[in-house]
Amino acid sequence: MEPAMDPSLATFLTALAGVLALLCLWRSHAANRHYRLIEALPTSRTQGVFIGLVELKGTAEGDPFISYLTGQECILYRWSVSEEWRRVVTETYQDQQGRTQTRQRVESGWTTLASGGESRPFYLQDETGAVLVHPDGADVRPFQLMSERVTAIDPLYYGKGPAGSIMNSTGVRQFAEDGIPHHAEVFIVGQSRERADVVAAEVAAAPGAPLYLVTTEAEAQVLRRYGRSRDGLGILGLVLAGACGYGIGVLTGIAPPPWLAAAAAGLYLIFWISTWVWMLFNSLVDVRNRVRQGWSLIEVQLKRRHDLIPPLVAAVDGLRLHERDVTEAVTTLRQQQQATPPGQPGPEYHGAAARLAVLVERYPVLKTSDAFLRLQHSLTETEQRIALARDYFNDITTAYNTRLEVFPDSLLARLFGFTAQPLLEAADFERAPVPLHPPPASAPDGPPPLAPV
Repeated sequence: MEPAMDPSLATFLTALAGVLALLCLWRSHAANRHYRLIEALPTSRTQGVFIGLVELKGTAEGDPFISYLTGQECILYRWSVSEEWRRVVTETYQDQQGRTQTRQRVESGWTTLASGGESRPFYLQDETGAVLVHPDGADVRPFQLMSERVTAIDPLYYGKGPAGSIMNSTGVRQFAEDGIPHHAEVFIVGQSRERADVVAAEVAAAPGAPLYLVTTEAEAQVLRRYGRSRDGLGILGLVLAGACGYGIGVLTGIAPPPWLAAAAAGLYLIFWISTWVWMLFNSLVDVRNRVRQGWSLIEVQLKRRHDLIPPLVAAVDGLRLHERDVTEAVTTLRQQQQATPPGQPGPEYHGAAARLAVLVERYPVLKTSDAFLRLQHSLTETEQRIALARDYFNDITTAYNTRLEVFPDSLLARLFGFTAQPLLEAADFERAPVPLHPPPASAPDGPPPLAPV
């Protein structure tokens, strides 16, 4: 069968369809990988953020900027001013008789005249606390604050836009601005790390991280967007693969084009399913490893409690003893003063005074009440960290066990031997209470070990 168009053009279009089909396949699986990641990752509270990949939601707080176009308080924003142009282009061509002809066509487009924006780290705050977020390097999806087309008679045209104009301008400008308003709800998926300035976590771009997303969308909206991309690109790739096969049949004539189109589409489906199974297996392994990580986080917090609380208790108890010594010294002085008859030389207080001076010099601020308050705060914070680590473990374990029960993950799980993990019950979680007195010299080096996952 003779091709219906120029062979070189048909070859180019066939090759283009094949390349685009592979690109759609890759992008479809990338969207599906992000969909699976967000679906399986539990939403943590800011106080329970640990090192690793986390999912958070809360409000954007910090020192806001005033956006350029709308004047809103924003944690970050970006803006642009574009101007439309249109021109008539005259071109020459050869007609079928070989005569030179001229024709005109209209070209149009937009040119960016000015743009800008501001960004700095901000805090994501929820009911438990706040965590620092560095938006640089993230896939930022902010609110659309403004998108407006105006003509030269509008005050905005020159009020916020440049005074000059471009060639072939139509006199229409597009003003666009988007950003994350102050106090706006934000959803974040990213890698957390330890801050360099204080003992706390922060979220920032990291090499090798599977995703770093900062968006004003809710989690359900993000999942729908990735789901539409996965399905739409997969179907488009299937159509392009069929078109590529059809083009090969037309160009080569080795088989009827419809047969080659069906064969190419079938090959695309086989390749898509194979890569999907590979991606699904890796996803299950990733979630299983997160379960193990969640278990290790509980171990870390239990070790922190064991190492932190006894020394704090010892310090408070030491302050209490030193305060008692000071009180005894002062009481001795008072008793000596009261026992001295009127008109007699003063009491022999030099020994007690020397003792008191040493105590004051070594411990100038003896505030037992504040020390106990700090101890209480440390105890409460430590127990909250343990509770949050336990909640994270149970959340990720529930997500993992659910994945093993739903179709088609359950088929692959049984095939490769993935097994469900038990949730952490109260009886499994309890440990011996930390004694509120200085630890004995024979204190163990760490908490009792947890069973491996």
